[in-house]
Amino acid sequence: MSGTVLGDDGQLRCPWGDAPTIYRAYHDTEWGREVRGEQALFERISLEAFQSGLSWITILRKRPAFRRAFAGFDVDDVAGFDVDDVTRLMSDETIVRNRAKIRATISNARAVRALDVDLSDLLWSFAPTEHVPAPAALSDVRTVTVESGALARALKRRGFRFIGPTTAYALMQATGMVDDHLADCHARRRR
Repeated sequence: MSGTVLGDDGQLRCPWGDAPTIYRAYHDTEWGREVRGEQALFERISLEAFQSGLSWITILRKRPAFRRAFAGFDVDDVAGFDVDDVTRLMSDETIVRNRAKIRATISNARAVRALDVDLSDLLWSFAPTEHVPAPAALSDVRTVTVESGALARALKRRGFRFIGPTTAYALMQATGMVDDHLADCHARRRR
């Protein structure tokens, strides 16, 4: 499956975004749509880090539990988490229990708090400015770009953890900094 698929609702979609239902909803209403604001972007950074090495469906299914466990991804709350919170999270079977990723999420909240610029402004400053043709097939979708490498380096310099060029690119896709919906996908933004 390299091109779009026709869903039972008559809509053409990227092949990964048709089923199961949770993927369809995410594909149609979130992925590739502009996201701004500290809390929303911190959530996306955190979830992309937790996804590293796992399937996105795993993270998507656990997202409500992640939101509960991480105080709705409120940056101030998560920045205040301590060793007791790490222990609590490591015993929470509803989330991905990876100590390094849990600690990175707390550390990243503290890094957000320490920023001298708005998180939205920082992240969006790495959005590509040149028009990139819409991918025709999944094989045309990139996994890393010059911009995602630069974003990852900038975040690491500011104390962020668990963010490399591939994770940074996934973040750019998820938050609409790039639109990698296939060319004839109904969810693609039209220019």
